[in-house]
Amino acid sequence: MEVATEIPHGCGNISDPEEDRDSDTDFGPSKLGTKEYWEDAYQKELETFKDIGDVGEIWFGEESMNRVLRWMDKAKIPENAAILDIGTGNGAFLVELAKHGYKNLMGIDYSPASVDLARNVLQAEDLTDVPVKEMDFLNCRGELKDFDVCIDKGTFDAISLNPDDTRDGKKLYVQTLKDALKDKGFFTITSCNWTKEQLLDRFREGFEFVQELPTPTFQFGGKSGNSVTALIFKRVQ
Repeated sequence: MEVATEIPHGCGNISDPEEDRDSDTDFGPSKLGTKEYWEDAYQKELETFKDIGDVGEIWFGEESMNRVLRWMDKAKIPENAAILDIGTGNGAFLVELAKHGYKNLMGIDYSPASVDLARNVLQAEDLTDVPVKEMDFLNCRGELKDFDVCIDKGTFDAISLNPDDTRDGKKLYVQTLKDALKDKGFFTITSCNWTKEQLLDRFREGFEFVQELPTPTFQFGGKSGNSVTALIFKRVQ
């Protein structure tokens, strides 16, 4: 299995806690924010998986999944909790969640090739009862409801990089997330483009900050920071 480093390609920023950056203008648009880019990327990974069984890149690396699973253990998230993997990609996180004992899982992605890849990966693990749906999270308000946990590992980053964002995708994302989660449901987000302070500001309405998960730190120019931010929020009415 190919494993990504903690800083995946396309991340726009390195988080520095001492910097006060504008939450919406600190990086520019990118092809990584387009559906065409991801469809092409997952089509190639699908072909590779069918050829040699390699699931492809694990976004942010395996540790990004493990830290969320450790938090879920400590938070005592029950095995029957309804869990949504937003932008499931190759479905690797769904596999790990299922192996961890979680039984009520769903993955969504707007890329048909991603959905096909994730289904193939799940089937190879004898997890054909885990549904993966082709769905654009920004266009499904009202279709997703009553989840206990929603997980995002890079999807909000990609939405933020969309060069053709005429709908304010970041705002739509928050609104859809509110609809999808139960009251007091949890939201876990892992980001390489947004700092803790920026994410706290973006999700300040309708969500309560729970905790920050530890991520690798670095030293540069006498300052320290994190290459990746991982936060837990709780949905509040």
